[in-house]
Amino acid sequence: MQSTVVRCSEGHEFRTSVFPMPQLDEARIGPGRLLRCPRCARLRNAVPVSMPEARRER
Repeated sequence: MQSTVVRCSEGHEFRTSVFPMPQLDEARIGPGRLLRCPRCARLRNAVPVSMPEARRER
């Protein structure tokens, strides 16, 4: 199973195995999704992080 590195709206980065990309008709509704952040334990808007960007910040 593939995992995705995401960043929540508070700036916490974490991996998730499920990052749904729902569509409405032909158009996507944006890259952000509501996920529960494991660091702050709240539902937060999360967006995928590109791998070069994730490596640069660590």
